[in-house]
Amino acid sequence: MTTWSQDQQRLRASLQPLLGKISDGHVERDSRADFPREQWDLLRASGILGLPFEEGLGGLGQDLLTTVYVLEGLGQGCRDAGLNFSVTSHMVSTGVPLQRFGSQELKERYLPRLCTGELIGAHAITEPDSGSDALAMRTRAVRDGDSFVLNGSKAFVSNGPVADLITVYARTSDRPGPLSITAFLLDRDTPGLSFGRPIPKMGLRTSPLGELFLDDCRVPASRVLGRTGGGFLVLDHVMRWEVLCSFAVNTGEMRDRLERCLDYARTRTQFGRPIGSHQAVSHRLVDMEIGLESARHWLFSAARKLAAGENAAKEVAIAKLVVSEANVASALGAVQIFGGNGYMAEYGIEKELRNSVASTIYSGTSEIQRNRIASMLGL
Repeated sequence: MTTWSQDQQRLRASLQPLLGKISDGHVERDSRADFPREQWDLLRASGILGLPFEEGLGGLGQDLLTTVYVLEGLGQGCRDAGLNFSVTSHMVSTGVPLQRFGSQELKERYLPRLCTGELIGAHAITEPDSGSDALAMRTRAVRDGDSFVLNGSKAFVSNGPVADLITVYARTSDRPGPLSITAFLLDRDTPGLSFGRPIPKMGLRTSPLGELFLDDCRVPASRVLGRTGGGFLVLDHVMRWEVLCSFAVNTGEMRDRLERCLDYARTRTQFGRPIGSHQAVSHRLVDMEIGLESARHWLFSAARKLAAGENAAKEVAIAKLVVSEANVASALGAVQIFGGNGYMAEYGIEKELRNSVASTIYSGTSEIQRNRIASMLGL
């Protein structure tokens, strides 16, 4: 069990005055699939986008555990899950690899503006023919003097339609294995780089997603993050942060959802008594509580282990699997508890179910997580 310091609690509590304003209109924005620029600007002012980054480069200098703890508070207080997803995607897609693997020149040039949210970050990994199998990517980067020339396309780029800075992963070798991939940092206006229109999707609609195209896109070699052929190491680091940060938000959303369900179960009466007094409803709420606490246990256990510099690969995979599936079960339970009201768009419950399904797909599907865990068990 982690005991949070007063400074950590104050940092998380500092978000509270903003969260109501950020949540206002979340149902309408979801129906329009609008990126909430005004709400993004409110979060920019809070400093949350700079949580884990160097103080000397505009960040708050917080460690991984504190970052995860504060992001859980964002999830608990902000009903716009798409915005929450864009926040974590922004932080981990460009800021995290830039801080760990970028040159000092790149960090000084970009990190301060990423920390303030003046620049929005994204990363481009998935391709039309390769999703969970990242090593099967076909986008190529060929060395040409002091530059690389990139050609290919990427699919499902979260934040892509609004991003200013993108981490692009491309193949720099035909040899099999992880040493064939390299990570590049590209500005949106790089010649040869273009984006498709936002793609309509089931959930997380306020977080725009689209395709990215690279046509003889010339990138200076100085834009490589880490080293040539070291992109899989960059990606592995990023994905661990992505799981912990994104799914901490999910546990916060689950906590808020459970509290709303408990309030509803205490005040909604049927057959002359509150629905929470009926065993079928109370047991569903108990299952939601158990799912939440199990999810939080695995999430923070993985974060503590990773923060301590230990091998947390199995714990991160378990955390991703447990949180994502508990999130879906929680959202489905909420729809059932709210009944007809839960099915109506105006309550915002049905969109939580739509949003939750994505968590079993992005950052590695539930099936992939089970394969990874089985492999680490020697199977």
